[in-house]
Amino acid sequence: MFKNLLSIFLVVCAISVYGQTTIKGKVYDEYLEPFSNAVIISKDTRATSDFDGNFSITVKETFPISLQVSAFGYKTELVEVLSAGQEVNVILKENIALDEVVISASRSPERVIESPVTIERMGINDIRKNTSVTYYDGMANLKGIDLRETGYGFKSINTRGFSSFENTRFVQLVDGMDTAVPALTFSMGNLAGTSDLDVESVEVLPGAASALYGANAFNGIMLLKSKSPFKYSGISTYFKSGYSSQEAGGNNPFYDFGMRMAYKFNDKFAGKVNFTYFSAEEWHANNTGNSTEIGGVEIDGDRSLPGYDGINVYGDEVFATLKQIATEASKTNPLITQDLINSLPDEKISRTGYDEASLVDYNSNGLKFDASLHYRPWANENLEIIWNSRFARGKNIYQGANRYVQDGFSFEQHRLEFLGKNFFLRGYYTANDSGDYFDSRFKAININRVWKEDKNWFGDYLNAYLNQGRNHSKARDFANSGRFMPGSAEFNEAAADVVSKSVAEGGAKLSDQTSYYHADGNYNFRDIIKFGEIQVGGSYRKMNLNSQGSVFTDGDSKISFDEFGIYTQLQKKFFDERLKFTGSVRYDKSTNFKGNYSPRVSLNYSLGENKDHVIRASYQTGFRNPTLQEQYFGLPIGTGHLIGGVADNLDRYVVNIEGGKTLTGVDAFQNSFSKAELDRGNYKKSQLSTIEPEKVISYELGYRSIINLNSDKILELDINGYYNNYESFTAIKDVIVPHYGGFDADGTPNAEALLALQNNDVTSFSVNTNSNADVTSYGIGIGMLTKIFKGFELGASYNYAKFDFDEASDPDFEPAFNTPEHKVKVQFGHPNLFKNFGFNINARWQDEYYWQSSFLQGLVDSRTVLDAQVNYTVPAIKSRFKIGGTNLTGKEYFIAPGAGSIGSLYYISWTIND
Repeated sequence: MFKNLLSIFLVVCAISVYGQTTIKGKVYDEYLEPFSNAVIISKDTRATSDFDGNFSITVKETFPISLQVSAFGYKTELVEVLSAGQEVNVILKENIALDEVVISASRSPERVIESPVTIERMGINDIRKNTSVTYYDGMANLKGIDLRETGYGFKSINTRGFSSFENTRFVQLVDGMDTAVPALTFSMGNLAGTSDLDVESVEVLPGAASALYGANAFNGIMLLKSKSPFKYSGISTYFKSGYSSQEAGGNNPFYDFGMRMAYKFNDKFAGKVNFTYFSAEEWHANNTGNSTEIGGVEIDGDRSLPGYDGINVYGDEVFATLKQIATEASKTNPLITQDLINSLPDEKISRTGYDEASLVDYNSNGLKFDASLHYRPWANENLEIIWNSRFARGKNIYQGANRYVQDGFSFEQHRLEFLGKNFFLRGYYTANDSGDYFDSRFKAININRVWKEDKNWFGDYLNAYLNQGRNHSKARDFANSGRFMPGSAEFNEAAADVVSKSVAEGGAKLSDQTSYYHADGNYNFRDIIKFGEIQVGGSYRKMNLNSQGSVFTDGDSKISFDEFGIYTQLQKKFFDERLKFTGSVRYDKSTNFKGNYSPRVSLNYSLGENKDHVIRASYQTGFRNPTLQEQYFGLPIGTGHLIGGVADNLDRYVVNIEGGKTLTGVDAFQNSFSKAELDRGNYKKSQLSTIEPEKVISYELGYRSIINLNSDKILELDINGYYNNYESFTAIKDVIVPHYGGFDADGTPNAEALLALQNNDVTSFSVNTNSNADVTSYGIGIGMLTKIFKGFELGASYNYAKFDFDEASDPDFEPAFNTPEHKVKVQFGHPNLFKNFGFNINARWQDEYYWQSSFLQGLVDSRTVLDAQVNYTVPAIKSRFKIGGTNLTGKEYFIAPGAGSIGSLYYISWTIND
């Protein structure tokens, strides 16, 4: 019996061994260069090509054996192996851009050409050919995309207008996680994103995307997908260095290092870590032109003017008129008579400010680290459990209402996700710590006040003015006697003291440790319901504000609230799968606002024998909840107070005035003069309502086509047009609250209120609310891509964007469209001009346009920007070397008035095993 069993066992083993066949081969790209990380699949197993393109796969099949060879961004090849000794060589050809598979538009895999809405994409090959110093900078070369940058580290992406550097209408996701900084409610660009080594693809949906992605996907959404350690294993590194060149800042070196380590332990378990660090110089902002207060415009005049308010000069925002100064002085000085006050010109006098360069350090840096563990219980993609943690820390300058310095700013995210063939369920935690975060404008204002209080400085100025022949220059010199000079011990001591205290305490520090919890999930019923592809999903978010009263009104009590959303989508094909219907609807609710429905309907129709000419039409909606600042702001801003406009916030902010009295946000909304009407000579009560979400309705038409020019030439064409109608744009309204008196039922001020206004017994508020303005925008985009002259790649795009604003509906509203009417982008290059050598050139042109923001507004000049790179691959050391530069013409340009001018940047990079 034992002998028989042993014989059977040996026979089975022999058959098993005999049935196993090892096939070896090599994978190349279309330029016959070795191709790494290609996936080779048989019926029962898979393998991956190494850096030299070699692969070995063991199968339990009989000949002929079919192998499927694929890679992200390349066409899948099927190879039939007839014998064990057959030489297997596979050539992978790069996918046509419109044939690339995307998931963002429908939360389901589909070709770009079939997407129901406009979509822009960047893949691994595009990143390698990128002319910019990072892939994130390279997004500026995609059709319809605008890049806002203040320095090497902080950049933000926008589409279709209506944004500044603080882009709260655009959402950025990394592996499904929202990278918006909790306290700011907008993404800090790639400061907390993926490294060049770990990004697999970037997909951008311009326009409203709330139907699937909820609140704030108002202008668009960007989804960044990182590389899986199951597919991309090994150690990769890059080192970049060079220098930036700017007239104001000179030539400054930068350094950028990154490393990715990924390991596939077996078919069930894999992991990876990423580390990046950069050190660079910010673009210096040194515009000393005169302006009309914060958020105003540049005007004629220089520092010799008594009311000078420099653009990048801070502290001079504190001002008073000679009559106001004299009226205040008359309360304690009987020599200041009414006749003397009447003889004075109604002239504005501002305190002497400090240049930005004396207040900030332009050195910036950024460190990012992330790690993830991936577990597949059944050794396949039917279920993958992922734990991921991301950390970022750095120093940078960004421009909002003021110029802010974030030193030691940190950001962290932790995610647990269950990912299956037809579903995902994820939860993550996001938190920020502001570090040594200060407002450069308040730093200057309060250094001045540490040296000499405003009242005393203006009093000295008035006395000298009256006693020195009414000479402004002599009056300023006298008032400034003993002033702290930049770099002095007194200045440095005062500066350190100011940035250690909050704005409310007379300092410049802004503290925040806001966080939130988020969960979302999706299930696709495609394997259960055959009628069509049906998906359901939802999300939940819990916000926890924590600024200790320095930014939000959470000094005495914590603030938290909830948001949730649910959605469903149906996709169905008709008429030989030529007509594709996509319909979805989402419902979102926040604690502070009424619920919002976001429907979307689109139709695609495919023409041609190969269905490679697609016409599409869509209707979709979007909304944006007010940011945390717009809801819960509560802080003094030098000349007044800024408060959020949600109903829950109005009585949380209290201002102490003379006589032991107090004012709150309720007074700003219910008992105030409209400053805009006062400026026009009208004494009217302000008409304000608590803030509500913004809404947009969008209509879009598009056409995508793959045109065969001849047997080996293809032209890809992508055309879209859109029309948007907006409601309830958020706006800041300035009001004046009298310390006594009020308004009649018809809005007419009573005698006491007018007396308070006359005596300057008032307090200014800037409140966040909504505008009644009628705003629309529309535009078109045209993009084409082809290859000419045996492999040279040529791409071009044109975008037209326009908005209409009925100024009569709200004369004081500033739409801040902030987008050029015309944009042209061109790309030309060859990835393998000759063996191991490639190059690429990008050129961008845009016309001038008007920029509006809470910092400054004005014309942004037209510009042409030229970027280029050449690269050389050394297979023996698994390396790619690249030399390149951005803005090679050297003509500096401004992204926005008041920001540092953008100069040129030259770089060399060395990438190993990417």
